[in-house]
Amino acid sequence: MNYLLPTLLGLVACLPVISVAAEPEFPTELVSFEPVKHNPLFVASGEGHWDVKIRERGFILREGPRWHLWFTGYDGTRPGLKMLGYATSGDGIHWKRMGSKPVYRDHWVEDMMVVKQGQVYFMFAEGRNDVSHLLVSIDGVHWTRRGPLDVRLVNGRRIPEGPYGTPTAYYEGGTWHLFYERRDLGIWLATSRDMLTWTNVSDDPVLRPGPSLYDRDLVALNQIIKYKGRYYAYYHGAPRGVETPSLWSSGVAVSRDLRNWKKYPGNPLRPRKENKSSGILVHDGSQFRFYTMHGAVHLHLPRKP
Repeated sequence: MNYLLPTLLGLVACLPVISVAAEPEFPTELVSFEPVKHNPLFVASGEGHWDVKIRERGFILREGPRWHLWFTGYDGTRPGLKMLGYATSGDGIHWKRMGSKPVYRDHWVEDMMVVKQGQVYFMFAEGRNDVSHLLVSIDGVHWTRRGPLDVRLVNGRRIPEGPYGTPTAYYEGGTWHLFYERRDLGIWLATSRDMLTWTNVSDDPVLRPGPSLYDRDLVALNQIIKYKGRYYAYYHGAPRGVETPSLWSSGVAVSRDLRNWKKYPGNPLRPRKENKSSGILVHDGSQFRFYTMHGAVHLHLPRKP
């Protein structure tokens, strides 16, 4: 018989209980930012150029020392062809356009985002009439259009006619996840393993507008990131009938499974009056930066304590 066992158990029972704090659902480094003084970083070229104005959403991707910026330029009119522009940077602050012409103008391209998988850049964008389509590239400059995305209901039938835009893709474990909106009235999720057919995980939205004023009526997704075991959706939203035109603002939501989302209680990340939306996060090697791209590119760095 071990006569020391009761004594040891007694000593263990007397030890203080050390609690380990759980990771916060919304870490400060993902939600607390302030604009830099020299905003905006990137604007339309203006009259006399192909990009008289810039449309939301553009996209920024950092690969080591090289930063990519894809943006949509157009003549400033609603029916004007939306064309793809491209710029590069060595620091994510000072940008240089590639030439004086768009890098792609064969089809309507707006509200785009880019995922690099392997050696291929995949661009998910809105085409004419807010129909989501896919383009691919080996160098990020020369693009080939694959055509509209074939999105199906849970039962395998095509989704009803109408717009399905602001496509946002996320790749993990051999599966592509596609988030898309329909008239900004909600965000749906479809998945695919071959990128040929996309099937809804539910025929109901996974993220809906409201109930707060900043996204009361309209929402659209910009980006999905994974951080410390959780998924974060950066999106933009707006109310109807409050301002003309509507002011959009940026928000974030968290999920464990990409299907069930909880909005950050501190939304919107930028005040509604600023109309800075289409926000995405980019890690610069030491910290996250928050870029907004509604008509111009603005940079927001972590808020100082």
